[in-house]
Amino acid sequence: MKRHEIKSFLDDKAFKYESPSFINEDPIQIPHNFSIKEDIEISGFLTAIISWGNRKMIIKNANLLMNLMDNSPFDFVLNHNKNDLNNLNQFVHRTFNSKDLCFFIKSLYNIYKNKGGLEYVFNANKESKNLNQVIHDFKNIFFSINHQQRTEKHISDPLKGSAAKRINMFLRWMVRSSRKGVDFGLWKNIDPGQLSCPLDIHSGRVARSLSLIKRKQNDNLALMELDSMLRKFDYKDPVKYDFALFGLSKYEKFY
Repeated sequence: MKRHEIKSFLDDKAFKYESPSFINEDPIQIPHNFSIKEDIEISGFLTAIISWGNRKMIIKNANLLMNLMDNSPFDFVLNHNKNDLNNLNQFVHRTFNSKDLCFFIKSLYNIYKNKGGLEYVFNANKESKNLNQVIHDFKNIFFSINHQQRTEKHISDPLKGSAAKRINMFLRWMVRSSRKGVDFGLWKNIDPGQLSCPLDIHSGRVARSLSLIKRKQNDNLALMELDSMLRKFDYKDPVKYDFALFGLSKYEKFY
């Protein structure tokens, strides 16, 4: 297909798959259980962090995590005590274990108590093309309190070559418009045009089959390729095409 044909094709697929029915099978359903801004942010962040592997298992474990936090994640973060953290000992999702989780709770406490909250920490320079530096700076702040070195692997750094799929997905959730009922549009300090598509093995395959990416690895260089193409299609909202790439892979087996 020619470029304008690919754009038209992806526009149609993005329109099709970005709908409230998408929520029913996606981890984004977890923050949709909440109405308070901080509850949405925290539940969304923790859900995104464990969003790798089987989607049903991600959703199951994210629901378990919310239950362990008494379905009040903001209150839990701000007011937890040692016994509350001990109650998290049963939690594990793949390599993300209870020790990692306890640190994440402590770091979120520091961010909301001392740093102005998650939205403020993800403070973007509107002149920047992308959020690579923002994510890098966030990771430095997040791990600025005492922690085990192994826990750092759960937040990727695009300046070290990662596509940072889970953080980019979380940012899509928080920043993109809620007009179609899927994303939240909560954060106004980031321009949706700065967002990067959550790149993984599935979206990467579709992107390569459409010649949107030439690079073989799903790393930050490949993501920059993809971003460049998608911004040519829609510079105001390039990440709407995440729905197209995901839907084509998940439901249409388009490779």
